[in-house]
Amino acid sequence: MIEDVPSRGLALVGVAAIAAGLFGMAVVPSERVMTGGMNAGVHIMRAGAGEAAMARPITTVKPLSCERLPNVPGHSITTALVEFPPNAYTPRHRHPGSVTAFVIKGALRSQMEGGPAVTYTQGQTWFEAPGAIHSFAENDSVTEPAELLAIFVAQDDCGPLIVPLPD
Repeated sequence: MIEDVPSRGLALVGVAAIAAGLFGMAVVPSERVMTGGMNAGVHIMRAGAGEAAMARPITTVKPLSCERLPNVPGHSITTALVEFPPNAYTPRHRHPGSVTAFVIKGALRSQMEGGPAVTYTQGQTWFEAPGAIHSFAENDSVTEPAELLAIFVAQDDCGPLIVPLPD
């Protein structure tokens, strides 16, 4: 359930800003937060990325829901809409739990560490194991936006969905 909670949102912004500084990333959440403390509308871009990557549009992650899994104690399922403007790029990162990504619109190029870069189009999916390194994800088009639905299964705290990594 999403609710407008300015005071909780400001506290999360402060924590996110400190974490972002430690990891060299900019994090700009919206004023809406998920019940349980999860930010909605988070923008992420690596400050240490090359000049070309810094000039590219950034990806927006909008958490939609986070629900405890009654049959898997200690874990929750979170769904998020990830929007990729034309030519958008997401740098190297990992996630705190398992992730399934489903391309809703457009074409996305993605690479998991140790594997080949793959272009996924509308209706296709990929899976990321807990802690796996996602080398990058990018919109394959410089003119059309792309979107994916990400489904995360992780610890109950509905905390950060993305863990930035150094180059």
